Amino acid sequence: MLAAERQVHILEAVQRRGAVRVNELSRLLNVSDMTIRRDLDILALQGQLDKVHGGATVKRPPCTDEPGFEAKWVRQIEEKEAIAAAAAALVSPGSAIGLSAGTTTWTLAQHLREIRDLTVVTNSMRIADVLHTGAAPGSNLVLTGGIRTPSDALVGPIAVSSLQLLHLDLVFLGVHGMDARAGFTTPNLLEADTDRALVAAGKCLVVVADHTKWGTVGISTIASLEQADVVVSDAQLTPDAQATLRETVGELVVVRSDTRPKLQRTVRPS
Repeated sequence: MLAAERQVHILEAVQRRGAVRVNELSRLLNVSDMTIRRDLDILALQGQLDKVHGGATVKRPPCTDEPGFEAKWVRQIEEKEAIAAAAAALVSPGSAIGLSAGTTTWTLAQHLREIRDLTVVTNSMRIADVLHTGAAPGSNLVLTGGIRTPSDALVGPIAVSSLQLLHLDLVFLGVHGMDARAGFTTPNLLEADTDRALVAAGKCLVVVADHTKWGTVGISTIASLEQADVVVSDAQLTPDAQATLRETVGELVVVRSDTRPKLQRTVRPS
């Protein structure tokens, strides 16, 4: 097999799985580890993947890259829908909940319209639009003030001060990235402050994030992995990522986007 063909196979494996190890590629392509490392060096120099210790991952955006809402909502639509359905099942009528900004939490908001007597606090203009019309009877919507971000979140001191005196049953946090060391992150410093205030207001933190968020790191950490009581993600999350989350978060819920009712739940041992 020519080097160019081998590198195409490597890129396909990385894109399909999100991350691969050198020894796995070596067995798959029947070449030495040294050959694979040379191929990874070439592909990394071309900007087609990120080389990491022991393997490679898909190319990640810069820590301050912040796509707008319109660019993000069309990504992983089926996964977000399945995650949102599973997250909505955690909400009881009459609860007070918080929703951070994001396309996954926006998808969740559409499921919440069916639940009665909710009080929903959010810093997302998009989520406010969803819940302002068509919400179930007895529901209340609280929208923070603040400075608008490219993803239509309201952030900054006004948003933070409006959250500091609230007490919520559940907080649903959408994130830019999640990583074993960096935790749950965002590319926007002001949004990180606002999200931390929202997390502090809740008794229970539920992070909703599809598999593409694993290994992505924004410039600022919102919370560590250990702070999450529940993480809801999809079945394309890599085995290594699932193992890390099972060891660190309170409960990992893995959903299949093709058959939403089938859930795999893992609770961290106490």
